[in-house]
Amino acid sequence: MAISSRVLLAAVAFLAVLEVGLVAANFKDQCNITWGPHNAEFAEGGEHLKLSLVNKSSGSMVTTLKSFIYGSVSTRIMLVKGNSAGTVTTYYTSSTGNFSLHDEIDFEFLGNSSGEPYTLHTNVFADGVGAREIQFKPWFDPTTDYHNYTIFWNPCMIVWYVDSFPIRVFRNYTGLPFPTRRPMYAYSSIWNADDWATQGGRVKADWTHAPFSAEYRDLDLQTCECADGVSDDACADSCASSKYAVEPRCELTDKEMRQMKALQLGYTIYNYCDKARTNAAKDPATADPVPPECDLDDKQDQGQY
Repeated sequence: MAISSRVLLAAVAFLAVLEVGLVAANFKDQCNITWGPHNAEFAEGGEHLKLSLVNKSSGSMVTTLKSFIYGSVSTRIMLVKGNSAGTVTTYYTSSTGNFSLHDEIDFEFLGNSSGEPYTLHTNVFADGVGAREIQFKPWFDPTTDYHNYTIFWNPCMIVWYVDSFPIRVFRNYTGLPFPTRRPMYAYSSIWNADDWATQGGRVKADWTHAPFSAEYRDLDLQTCECADGVSDDACADSCASSKYAVEPRCELTDKEMRQMKALQLGYTIYNYCDKARTNAAKDPATADPVPPECDLDDKQDQGQY
């Protein structure tokens, strides 16, 4: 049954939002520019960050100085204005080292031609297992003002928040991959992906509009940091007994569940579980198996797991 955007927004706005204690942090003091320093610009003493994409090979990235296991990382972002086709702006966490055992939690913002909405792309890698994409159409214009994007990670679940509203949860089910042992860094970047980012690569970047710039502010890192010089295992053991892991919050509240379901109902444009089920129904003999967490999530949301 179709539900208007106005009704969905009214329902979401009516629900109580998560209280997130944002503390303005300093990008300049807490991050390194790890790619394209000439395209990164700090302002307001480092509390404001501007990243620019100048040409096909000249974007920029900043990375937190400290790695961590568990906690929350958030920032406010104002995305590229106007024709942003072919560009990808990101805010994500990632482990380093062996990619076959890679962990990563993504917010990626796929640009579009003028007048068309951005694609808000989320994904997670755990123990090298990825392809867990869920995409949304924003219910606001992310180019005219700053909006908050938060990644919450504890031993039970990962939650993606937009302006304090949960849009997705990825749970830790027994026997399935979930990041618990590899420290991650937080990254912010902008780069060219016009071979795939906008309408599957059909719409390319218009370089006459370059530079394409995204602006970040109010970095907030509330994490269990890994001490300098310690091994990944030592950090994992230490953070397992930190305040972020001891008696962790393992479910969304009822209000958060209603918020998430309303937003998912109105604004999801791609879900890997739905795609896998469609493929399996069309050709069960050759389709890849439906990822097991898909059915477990359905049972969890219905209170059966």
